[in-house]
Amino acid sequence: MISLKKYLDSDKSELPRVIHQDPREVLPAAIKAYRSALVEMGSCSTDACPALGNDLKRELGRLEIGLASVMNCEQVETTQKNVQEQLQDWGRRTAAHYRQTTGEVKDLLLVMARTAEAVGERDQRCAGQLSNVTTRLERIASLEDLAEIRVSIEQSATELKCSLDRMAAEGKAAVEQLRAEVSLYQAKLEIAEETASRDSLTGLRNRVWMEAQIERRLARNGPLTLAIVDIDKFKAVNDEHGHLVGDELLRMFAGELQSASRSTDLIGRWGGDEFILALECRLEEARTQIDRLSAWACGSYKVGGSVVPIEIDVEASIGLAERAPEESMASMLTRADAEMYRQKNASRNGRKRLRT
Repeated sequence: MISLKKYLDSDKSELPRVIHQDPREVLPAAIKAYRSALVEMGSCSTDACPALGNDLKRELGRLEIGLASVMNCEQVETTQKNVQEQLQDWGRRTAAHYRQTTGEVKDLLLVMARTAEAVGERDQRCAGQLSNVTTRLERIASLEDLAEIRVSIEQSATELKCSLDRMAAEGKAAVEQLRAEVSLYQAKLEIAEETASRDSLTGLRNRVWMEAQIERRLARNGPLTLAIVDIDKFKAVNDEHGHLVGDELLRMFAGELQSASRSTDLIGRWGGDEFILALECRLEEARTQIDRLSAWACGSYKVGGSVVPIEIDVEASIGLAERAPEESMASMLTRADAEMYRQKNASRNGRKRLRT
């Protein structure tokens, strides 16, 4: 990471020739690069630890906004210290989070091991009791007094029934305890898996989950059309209003996409300002659905600004690709992406959007 304070404090004569020639141009560029690095660190933190990454991303975003008007050593130094503190704190909390998750899995394994050990001890104890009953029954065979035989059989039968009842009761209790423990840890693991499958910013499914689900649908060999949705001129929103406004716009747009999608449609955030949909239908039906979705999700949004809500008009370029026989996911994505960029270029050039 570059040190802006070091640059501001340095002797300009010792800087490389290109910087010494025009430092007024280099400093804004360096600050811009530093701001971009903070934004990228925040985005990467959500991928590294979805459960805690959003906190770091929010704090780095706040610091990034504060750099918009920074041009002195003291402010830069304060920002750098804050960034270091945020990263160190996030690192400690993330390590603790993963230690806890690992500990929960370890506890579950220990519970299962203890239960198996208890069952083994119970079976061994019951086996000893059954052995005693068997020995008694063998002795009965050598008796000649019918009354004594009857008493011994009744006693052996009673002990045998008690042993079996105790074995069944202890086995049921052990199984119920194990089932309760497993259910508890299974619920925790399901929550962790659900969190890991979600994009922390928009709440939609993330790229890893979407790729796995698309591969599953491809394996069914049924109709499938992929759609890549890219918000037009989104970078200008970040540049003009800041990344926090851009993030809020992404959340709002994602919510509208989700609302307009059908229950059978898979929708996720592909990365940045791109989203992906997997539609289990042919191309013509997919076009109809995408046209409806586009009409619903695109338009005017009022995003909360620092003083008054900011009104932003949103349009999107959408590329479709229907699966050809035996086509791979990578090939479909390439075609959908290329179609999306054709639409985007047509929009920039003022021409009517192309259809797939």
